[in-house]
Amino acid sequence: MSEPKSCWLSELTWEEVDQLLADGPPVVLLPVGSTEQHGPHLPLGTDTYVALDLVTAVAAGTRVVVAPPLWYGLSPHHMVLPGSITVRPEVLLELAYDIVASLAAHGFDQFIMVNGHRIANLPWLQLVAERVHRELPECRVVIFDPAYMSKEIAAELAFGPVGHAEEIETSHLLAARPELVRMERAVDHPAPHRPLYHVDPRQEQDTLCYVPTPPTAARRQAHQTRGVTGRPTLATAEKGRRYREHLVRRLLQVIEQLSSSRGR
Repeated sequence: MSEPKSCWLSELTWEEVDQLLADGPPVVLLPVGSTEQHGPHLPLGTDTYVALDLVTAVAAGTRVVVAPPLWYGLSPHHMVLPGSITVRPEVLLELAYDIVASLAAHGFDQFIMVNGHRIANLPWLQLVAERVHRELPECRVVIFDPAYMSKEIAAELAFGPVGHAEEIETSHLLAARPELVRMERAVDHPAPHRPLYHVDPRQEQDTLCYVPTPPTAARRQAHQTRGVTGRPTLATAEKGRRYREHLVRRLLQVIEQLSSSRGR
């Protein structure tokens, strides 16, 4: 049987998957995002589009399989604005674990969870990885997160701190999915200084750990900010292109590192 024409698991037949496994299981990419408000200028699916863009960019010419994306994440702090969907972390954990366990039962053993929802999704994703390593010791899971994987280029691009629907996410979508961006509706709402609380991984100050904003405070903030934390009006497609290229290079490096570590 010839090599499958697609790397997307949903487009393959079971026979094509069987052939892939017979040739040695490729790395599985699992895009994870959210469906939540992203201000008046970005779509609800922004985080998932980010993850899908990255896996699509590396899939061509790379021996990987891309699992169907998870369009939902931990988003209780965005439920104050319509269209947002949140799923309890224990449900997300069980769902993602079952996806990995199902693929592991067929012989896949290396997984990269590509997270477009940044800080909010990380706690339950880390618990998924821990459970996989504990219960399926033949498998390896790593988590690729843009906020952590762009620290070396964010300052070069003069990005402000990680917020929500800020110039980072907006620039990325201007480069990847410009037809979904309504720049004429972008509004700036820089985050106020909060002593001992910083969510951006680049910040060096002492800080409490991230916790989603409680509903009462979220409602107050949404009224003031229209769902934006940061300065999206500074976003450009050129910044997004350079940012995206950096993340794609890093994801290719992670795939190579994971592939070369098999059997160690």
